[in-house]
Amino acid sequence: MVFYLHKYYLCLRILIFLLYMNMKKTFLATICFMASMTGYAQQIDVQPTPQQIKATTETIELNGNYLLNGENEANPYAVSGLKTLLGGNYAAKEGIKVFIGERGDKAVRKYNKFIPKQKEGYFLRIQPKEIVLAGNDEQGTFYALQTLEQLLKDNQLPVADITDYPEITFRGVVEGFYGAPWSHEARLRHLKFYGQNKMNTYIYGPKDDPYHSSPNWRLPYPEQEAKQIKELVQIAKENAVNFVWAIHPGKDIKWNQEDRDNLLGKFQKMYELGVRSFAVFFDDISGEGTNPDRQAELLNYIDEQFVKVKKDVTPLIMCPTEYNKSWSNVKGGYLTTLGTKLNPSIHIMWTGDRVIADMYEGDTEKGGMKWINNLIQRPAYVWWNFPVSDYVRDHLLMGPVYGNDLHIANLMSGFVTNPMEHAESSLIAVYGVASYAWNPDKYDSDKAWKDAMKEILPSAAKELEIFATHNSDLGPNGHGYRREESVALRPVAERFLNEYLNKGTYPMEDLLALLDTFTLMQEAADILMTTTENPALISEMKPWLVQHKLMGETGQEVFTMLEAYNVENQELFLRKYKHVKALQQQMFDIDQTYNQNPYQPGVKTAGLVIKPLIDQTFAKVVEMYNNKYGTALDGKTDYIPHTLTSDVNQLKNLPLRQKTNRILVSPANEVIKWQGKGFISIELDKVYPLMTIDIDFGKPEVAAWGTLEISTNGQDWQKVDFQQNKNRIRVNGEKTPVKAIRFTNTQDKEQEIYMRNFTITVEK
Repeated sequence: MVFYLHKYYLCLRILIFLLYMNMKKTFLATICFMASMTGYAQQIDVQPTPQQIKATTETIELNGNYLLNGENEANPYAVSGLKTLLGGNYAAKEGIKVFIGERGDKAVRKYNKFIPKQKEGYFLRIQPKEIVLAGNDEQGTFYALQTLEQLLKDNQLPVADITDYPEITFRGVVEGFYGAPWSHEARLRHLKFYGQNKMNTYIYGPKDDPYHSSPNWRLPYPEQEAKQIKELVQIAKENAVNFVWAIHPGKDIKWNQEDRDNLLGKFQKMYELGVRSFAVFFDDISGEGTNPDRQAELLNYIDEQFVKVKKDVTPLIMCPTEYNKSWSNVKGGYLTTLGTKLNPSIHIMWTGDRVIADMYEGDTEKGGMKWINNLIQRPAYVWWNFPVSDYVRDHLLMGPVYGNDLHIANLMSGFVTNPMEHAESSLIAVYGVASYAWNPDKYDSDKAWKDAMKEILPSAAKELEIFATHNSDLGPNGHGYRREESVALRPVAERFLNEYLNKGTYPMEDLLALLDTFTLMQEAADILMTTTENPALISEMKPWLVQHKLMGETGQEVFTMLEAYNVENQELFLRKYKHVKALQQQMFDIDQTYNQNPYQPGVKTAGLVIKPLIDQTFAKVVEMYNNKYGTALDGKTDYIPHTLTSDVNQLKNLPLRQKTNRILVSPANEVIKWQGKGFISIELDKVYPLMTIDIDFGKPEVAAWGTLEISTNGQDWQKVDFQQNKNRIRVNGEKTPVKAIRFTNTQDKEQEIYMRNFTITVEK
């Protein structure tokens, strides 16, 4: 009886809460309506935000009759797009006069004084009797059209003058991640998306394309792949995007004339496919390919023998080996060598203070954009490693774009984002980068994030926002880069946990807010999984959507356990406990079944705020129940009880992962610089019979410098002999008791390796 009274009371509180929320929504809607009455000028919403808008409250309605001027001189793709957009008759004797062209063209000559002189700038005028699209160049005219298309709603346009231009010269995407390259269809979709959002650069450089990198960078693409690249180049051109083809030859390049000719021969093949922009990447390599003098010499040769000879090829781009501050040996002179020896027209890419980092102004001594620009003697071309997830592949990174200084546009020559291998899911961040790079001074991170979801999935934008809100952070990772997640919920969760873990009580309004969140998580997942509007996006997200729904259901059941405990309903408590354990098993199965890549397999969701909240609440209420009723229920949730320790900077933050009876060090994509006498050690939570140890450092003859040891107590160590087959080391443990495993560089010399595999398999 007590439980049912409590249940009635809880339902009443929930009803009051829902009524309160409904009243709040009505009040907000009234405020929004009143704000909307202040004039159409405030409703002009263009992506990216223009530099200047002069608008009135007037609108014009298109009548389908136009007098088109300038179509023979203007950007042909802009003209074609304009005709498609407006429809109707363009040779009418009477109608709205439409003027389109570039600075100096006869059709727009009288508007020259209004056209901004910046590259890709444009002037757009909409008046009752005329529409003007005037670009400073052909790309500017194309961007004027994109703005016009965004403004056209219900066959009406606002009366306005817009003067606009980008703050950063090159803006776009570098497909430079490790993992499955995008499909041809995904790239076509992206190129059109870039044009719509005024991004002018796409750099093709997927690490796992063998014709971009080793072993086949010297060879031409097969017929089918060549045909697809040719189509990509054409679609890029139609959308005012520079298709930049990048080559990654540093792993096995020979510094001789033969390989110079091989490289120029490959560039010529790409030129014949229509490519007019090129890049050379020397990132994530070791050995002779890292020599800065040789790199500069080769790049200058390409610049002088190819770029400058071909009158229609844009300036060369290069990615250096030391592409971030944490890896830069300034005294070694790598960056200063590039700065002094590389031809001034060649752009040099930069990821910031670390591999994954946000950009800031800094100074010439301590870091930041001024620091790197001073070394390379030119503005850096920023390669921003977000939302790339090739080092946390069990996560989807769908949070907002933020963290970069809003006032450093003059310190960079370009800004490109490196996305996830999930092409459609990456569009949220791409949209934000487009907004930031065009007009950083007026960039609004939260607005761009929400607008992106309305653009990508209009029919379920709210549900996508709920999902993205809890899928933003990366979790612990080797680069130490984290993102905010569940922002609005975090103070509620922290307050609830503080009260409950310390006092055993909690505010009812916090309980209701958390229950509402768990319900929304389940609803959003169900709605998204049945949405048909963007099937490619839903397909990418589906494993995470399933996990997201299970997480929300688990939270709901854990909190029901809490209430059941409070009213001493043991039957309900045990029923919900059993269900929670079943849900935990389902989430484990999803994690073990889907997205089983060889690097960070599995499916993680809502890991920063919601999962710790659920786990800690579950553990606490089970502990209280056990103490009260003398039971021994298992209150553990999934966690890694083992510990990784290292004095190697690039290894010490790598996460450990557990898959059934395997303990794995999370692989790293970049070259690891392992100092002399440096070590990595994995200590297990208890002594286990050792089955195997599998190691792949991407190098032969590891035994010449490294020693493998095991310990039964974490203090006394015994050397283990091993043999190596190519790069692979495998040790049969023969069920030897083991508590810890350690690998040490016993030499004084630094070793450069790749952390491709370090797996310990034990008998459980």
